[in-house]
Amino acid sequence: MEPCLASLDKQTCKDFRILVVDNASTDGSIEYMKEHYPDIRIIALDQNYGFSKAVNIGIRHSSTPYVILLNNDTTVDPRFVDEMKKAIERSPRIFSVSSKMIQMYHPELIDSAGDLYTLIGWGVCRGTGRPVSNYTKTDEIFSACAGASIYRRCVFSKIGYFDENHFAYLEDIDIGYRAKIYGYKNMYCPFALVRHVGSGTSGSKYNAFKVKLSARNNIYVNYKNMPLLFLILNFIPLLTGYFVKYIFFLKTGWGKEYKEGILEGLRTMKAQKKVPFRLSRLHNYILIELELIRYTFTYARDWFTRKIYKK
Repeated sequence: MEPCLASLDKQTCKDFRILVVDNASTDGSIEYMKEHYPDIRIIALDQNYGFSKAVNIGIRHSSTPYVILLNNDTTVDPRFVDEMKKAIERSPRIFSVSSKMIQMYHPELIDSAGDLYTLIGWGVCRGTGRPVSNYTKTDEIFSACAGASIYRRCVFSKIGYFDENHFAYLEDIDIGYRAKIYGYKNMYCPFALVRHVGSGTSGSKYNAFKVKLSARNNIYVNYKNMPLLFLILNFIPLLTGYFVKYIFFLKTGWGKEYKEGILEGLRTMKAQKKVPFRLSRLHNYILIELELIRYTFTYARDWFTRKIYKK
């Protein structure tokens, strides 16, 4: 928390309030904040309820037009709040804006330039590992990375909050998907800079907890947001995507956890709340389907480019 809060102290925009939701931490974070930042509002939870519920509690306790979600393993540029606010104010149809996240320990490389989603059911962290000189233009994305993004608060009452059944992982793609169904946009701002450790809480890029939860939540994202017709149309691409990922995780030692996550998702998906289908939103569903196709080819091109570049 120390470097994160110190960077927020240096913002050019001072018109904001900090609210920290603590998921029953045991590392002295609350004591540190009470001593050094007594004006910060802290909501200390009695147990770890996961990312989704924690941020929902924070959003519901806020009263500002916009809310910025910011992970504790980040530091932000002095103009971060200013740039995020300017970006979301460009249109009332913008639900969220993702920042330009840079790798903390490799500041020459991008960590995330927003999230994309594909026809094969893969979430893509756009720009990961690319030189920081890339992704310099404002752009529309599929969803904002909730680790450092701004959201229009009033929209949550229309589309719903972050899905607490996710606990953590893919909840940002899920809510971005939902916002698009309702006709809102998710944008990327290249001028709001954030340095991010990455997996600062879960501990590593791949671990049993993360792999299993991500696999389960991937089932939820598709089941909840795709009407039956689109699930049928996309069945083969989705099945292919799950199979390829299973092979990948088998090779990396996480095959058992990935399989368990998929099976749990299939067993419990009908208990999840689907986005109600409305014929009036058919146009939005078609646009989303075209996006999924486009982002699949974008990801494939990027993957092949990386392979050639490495050679």
